[in-house]
Amino acid sequence: MSTKRHILVIRLSAMGDVAMTVPIITAVLKQNPTIKITVLTRAFFKPMFSQLANTDVFEADVKGRHKGVLGLWKLYTELKQLGITEVADLHNVLRSTILKTYFSWGSMPFIQIDKGRKEKKNLTRLASKTLRPLKTTPERYADVFRKLGLTVNLSKEAVLQREKLSDKVLELVGNHPNKWIGIAPFAAFSGKMYPLELMEKVLEEVNNTSPHTILLFGGGEIEKKQLEIWATKFSSCTNMAGVLPFTDELALISNLDVMLAMDSGNAHLAALYGIPTITLWGVTHPYAGFAPFGQEVSNCLLSDIKEYPFIPTSVYGNKFPAGYEKVMHTIAPTDVTQKIFELLVKTE
Repeated sequence: MSTKRHILVIRLSAMGDVAMTVPIITAVLKQNPTIKITVLTRAFFKPMFSQLANTDVFEADVKGRHKGVLGLWKLYTELKQLGITEVADLHNVLRSTILKTYFSWGSMPFIQIDKGRKEKKNLTRLASKTLRPLKTTPERYADVFRKLGLTVNLSKEAVLQREKLSDKVLELVGNHPNKWIGIAPFAAFSGKMYPLELMEKVLEEVNNTSPHTILLFGGGEIEKKQLEIWATKFSSCTNMAGVLPFTDELALISNLDVMLAMDSGNAHLAALYGIPTITLWGVTHPYAGFAPFGQEVSNCLLSDIKEYPFIPTSVYGNKFPAGYEKVMHTIAPTDVTQKIFELLVKTE
């Protein structure tokens, strides 16, 4: 075993969850500067870690050479050659538990995240709900490192630096003094996506109030078509969906003045760079611990819990009872635009 501590950090997906590991790893490295970290994740997420010192990214090819039990054994043998001394499993899923079994044969320290599944079940149940803030995901990540004996104090300062924009990005967006507002209107599940007709009202008001540059983010063909409709309709809007490689998209996000997003990955990407980030919440709730890192609580705009007392009905937004399809209609477009303008003033 190497005398230098070399920690394998496991977090395979999803984008927002992977993004939330970055400020924690940043804090770990700043407060424990002699250690080395290797992050096991999808190759696509590698650009998120480009600013971190003493950090490598190892691709988990779970749909290819690392697929299945035999593939995970191959992954284990590849990782073993790196001189890993201990493992911080920030995912705690079947794949990482199988890896834990393999690593245990060498008596390697292997700490898995406590996801608080029982607490989250209590938070999201419809009857006898216990509505209270749970430990945040970043703190749960930090606890894994603390159990490995490391110092981890989290702060808002643990964010990445603004990235330099490429010529391609500047050509698409322009280099002018307008405020840059990012808007990511989509989410994986309908239960946490602001209605498109209300989002259009937000876009209309922002478009008609002072010169702004509104950059629309999303992915998938249906999303691209909707963003293109808005980009055509509103002069301040530019559709960025599918236009840039992920590295350039991250750089663009890092240069925003404000980001508006759902409870989704784009919110967490903006928070990585300390961008003031507004999030809109439907049947999910920040109490589950997934609010963007380092953001003010007031930046979370919530659906009306008095009118819809079962909120949150799920952690991921995929489950809600009949009658809860329109919870986000209780977030007025004027409240959203007011928050955007409020944060823009603060950036001046």
